[in-house]
Amino acid sequence: MKKLLIALMLAGTFGLTYAQSDYYNDYRRSIADINWQTVAADLLLSATQTNQLNSLNDRYRDYDSWNRVYVSNPDRWREDRYYEIERILGREKYTKFKNKYYKGQNPVAVYNRNKNNYKKYNSKQYKEYRKEYKKEQKEHEKHGKHH
Repeated sequence: MKKLLIALMLAGTFGLTYAQSDYYNDYRRSIADINWQTVAADLLLSATQTNQLNSLNDRYRDYDSWNRVYVSNPDRWREDRYYEIERILGREKYTKFKNKYYKGQNPVAVYNRNKNNYKKYNSKQYKEYRKEYKKEQKEHEKHGKHH
């Protein structure tokens, strides 16, 4: 019984964290969900700006290369990426980009909100799991006293 309780506590502790691979998946979606050729055409980017964006998008081709940079602070990819995009595009074009692809919101805030929604979902799930566990525990104690 103690082992089960410890396992539940550990599952709850680790279940509420946003896994390193989830951060990487967000990073990959930030690239894949946008047609960068369309961005370049819509914003009338120069060849240099387009090449810089393509280079930025190709910077971490796999999880290992991304993880070497962000292992100790996986949240940082958002600030790094969108700071670089703003630097490449310039403030005016970055604002247009943000308005079109992020409904005028700061992309960093959009990804932070996604992460927090994930935690809320898992927190609710954990609470339901604990409630069910306590119910089973009471049933077990009730049957144990009668035998």
